[in-house]
Formats: sequence, C-alpha cells, structure tokens
Amino acid sequence: MGRITEETRARNEDALRAAMDRLLRGELPPGGKCDLKTLAAEAGVTRTALYPKKDRDGTTRPGPYQHLAEEFERRLKALQDAGTVPDPRAAQIERLKTTNAELKKRVTDRDAEIEKLTEFKQLALSRIAAQHLEIERLREELAEQPELTGPVGIVASLPTPRGIAPHGSCS
Repeated sequence: MGRITEETRARNEDALRAAMDRLLRGELPPGGKCDLKTLAAEAGVTRTALYPKKDRDGTTRPGPYQHLAEEFERRLKALQDAGTVPDPRAAQIERLKTTNAELKKRVTDRDAEIEKLTEFKQLALSRIAAQHLEIERLREELAEQPELTGPVGIVASLPTPRGIAPHGSCS
C-alpha cells in the first residue's frame, strides 16, 4: 500500500474528529456502537490505521491515526466517568445488568423465605399429627375404662344438640 499525501492525511484526521464528535454526542449509526470500529467506518478510514503497527524486525510504531484513537478512548472514558454514556445500547445493557442483579437477589430471598415456610409447615404438620395421635390414645384409654364414663363416673359426656355447632367451632 502506498503512502498517503499530507492532504489526504489531514482530510482523514478531520473526518475522524468529526465522526468522533458525532459518536460522543450519541449520534450512532444504525447497528453501530460507540467504539473504534464504528469510528473508522464513519470516517471512511481503515480500522487498522487506529492501532500500532509492527515493523519486520518486531518493533512497534504508532499507527497513522493512533493518536486520534487514544483521544477517542480518553474522551469516551471521561464521559463514562462523568455518568454520561453516549451509546444508548451500552446504557441499556448497564440498566439491564442492574435489574438482573436485583431480580436475582429477590429470587434468592424468596427461595430462602419459601424454605423457611416449608420447614415451618412440616413442623406444624408433625405437631398436629402428634396431637391427633395423643387424642386418639386418650379416647381409646377412656373407652377401655367404662367406670370413668356415664352419669356416675368422673368424666361425663355432654350431649350436643343436633344441627347446631358447639360454641367456638369453626364449622
């Protein structure tokens, strides 16, 4: 590839600066991001011109527009540090990440609450079953001792009126 003239270099730098200003204002092309790839495409220069070059002996030298790429990255970082995100998709991604983290926490909290309630339910059912067994045992014991029941015995059964629920009953 041949060398470019100073006039072409100046025109490319002006195009890069103009594209940089547009991108940092949030004027992104459809499907574009606020990044070096979009910057190069908007300015009409190759993306490789924004990165350092390697010589044949392995040493690196700056790319022709690397200083503009570094300026773009610096300005973008300054905007982000100030709380401004020129790329609406990046802002949306950050918002969605925050929402996702909040929802994960809520799900974790709810799972813990469900586990506690399940344990409480199991304990309550166990106690009810134990009380039921104790009531049945006492009824059997009472039925085996006929001398304790009846009008002369210590414990007397009271008749309940038919069709009327006893006081305090839930039925």
